[in-house]
Amino acid sequence: MKNSIFAVAATMIAATGLHAEEVLPTNVAFNDGAVEQSLSGVTGDAAKGRIIVGDKKQGNCVACHQVADLADVPFQGEIGPALDGAGERWSEAELRGIVANAKIMFEDSMMPSFYKTEGFIRPGNAYTGKAADDTFGPLLSAQQIEDVVAYLATLKED
Repeated sequence: MKNSIFAVAATMIAATGLHAEEVLPTNVAFNDGAVEQSLSGVTGDAAKGRIIVGDKKQGNCVACHQVADLADVPFQGEIGPALDGAGERWSEAELRGIVANAKIMFEDSMMPSFYKTEGFIRPGNAYTGKAADDTFGPLLSAQQIEDVVAYLATLKED
């Protein structure tokens, strides 16, 4: 019985087009720097976002920002504003836009565009010594952006 209910629900979702689709980096719709639509179609996971923000091999947000919640992560930067209170300063849509491409909202920002694949020059293909080609993707995936946004939304002033 459960399986048949699930099958009917899955069929209805497929038939109505209500399944989540990822927004490609070239199709992100900015409105005054904010991005209303989820990039992955799936709610972000704040716990995963916390890891991405502090991980030097993923988002590495702490290279430029301080985050009191990540006090255990050494060498936090002071180039960008502290992220404490980010969930109160900006809406979820604004946070998504800032993480995807901060330059849309803050033209002079030095923050990298984490969900962009064109409109800039990359000097090479990683550390291979070869010229860049068009096969590279964004710095973070759509779901990673959603996870970071979910985490940043939890950061409130103490």
